[in-house]
Amino acid sequence: MKNTMLYYDEMNSPVGPLMIISNGEKIVRIDYGSIDNLKSQLDNWSERHFANPVFKHMPEKVELVKMELQSYFKNDCREFSFEFTFYGTPFQKKVWQALYDTIPYGETKSYKDIAVTIGNPKAIRAVGGAVNKNPFSIVVPCHRVIGTNGKMVGYNGGLDKKEYLLRHEQR
Repeated sequence: MKNTMLYYDEMNSPVGPLMIISNGEKIVRIDYGSIDNLKSQLDNWSERHFANPVFKHMPEKVELVKMELQSYFKNDCREFSFEFTFYGTPFQKKVWQALYDTIPYGETKSYKDIAVTIGNPKAIRAVGGAVNKNPFSIVVPCHRVIGTNGKMVGYNGGLDKKEYLLRHEQR
């Protein structure tokens, strides 16, 4: 059986290391952390979605993403132009697309707002679960999702990163 190559590189950022993964054509993940500390999580994820996944360090496959993320952190970029694709359940993909399409830079929405946006207003907890599994830190703006009461609630990267990103975008 043929291997599926997944190309990656890491970059430093103001919120810590970021790992970027490409399938050779599109970006498939951006995670907080490095290949070493994400290995078991990435193995589980990639085995669900790819035939015989093999990770190969190849910085040139993700160079545009790194440049755009660096511009984002310098406040020179508010939208990303690189191509990416979601791997998840149909519900997760719907939530992630809603985050990407409906929460502008520097603004926030609640989990309930997202549930209403996807046409399932009672699915607030399920939306929270999908947001927690977002495979595109920063780019698909789960950091812009807050509790209905306006309070900061969980963030996969840690609340300190969420608070940093929201302050960064409101400057």
